Amino acid sequence: MEQKQEWEVGGFQFSTGRDAELAKTEMDKIAYLEKRMRYDYPESVLSIYNKAIENGIFQTPVGFQYLQKLKGFLVEQNMASRAKGIPLYQQYSFDVQAETRPHTARVRIQPSQYRALRSKLRKSVILNVFLVLLVIAMFAITLTGKNPNILNYERALTDQYAGWEQELTEREAAVREKERALQREE
Repeated sequence: MEQKQEWEVGGFQFSTGRDAELAKTEMDKIAYLEKRMRYDYPESVLSIYNKAIENGIFQTPVGFQYLQKLKGFLVEQNMASRAKGIPLYQQYSFDVQAETRPHTARVRIQPSQYRALRSKLRKSVILNVFLVLLVIAMFAITLTGKNPNILNYERALTDQYAGWEQELTEREAAVREKERALQREE
């Protein structure tokens, strides 16, 4: 009988210690959420409520009671139509076949999956390094190339205009030389 007293959490009597531990964990989650809950922003409460249901965060009556409290708040704020229903994955009559409950908890990675993920990560890193090297090479080619582009157009145009200016100056000097030579002959 004393052992059953240990299995009481949040006013609910649980039949196994595992369920009681799960309920205690949910009580900790509720305390964490309550510290950070902003009831002055009903949209954030609605978002947290819907995310908690989508992710299956609460699975015991302790968590369902908290979800019911949040839903009551949303009803007061006229936001009940946007709030999801609280799913109960429990069988209450014994003559009905039990449906399999969807698995909502996060799946742990098995060692064989870890090796496969590690190999994929290694391949991904190698591919990313290769692509970065390609991008660096493309920039180097672009900067050292003779054709004007978005990175070196100013330098290319300045060099081109400087060449034209030098050629023009040389032609002007030649023309002036010829004019002087013609004036001397006259």
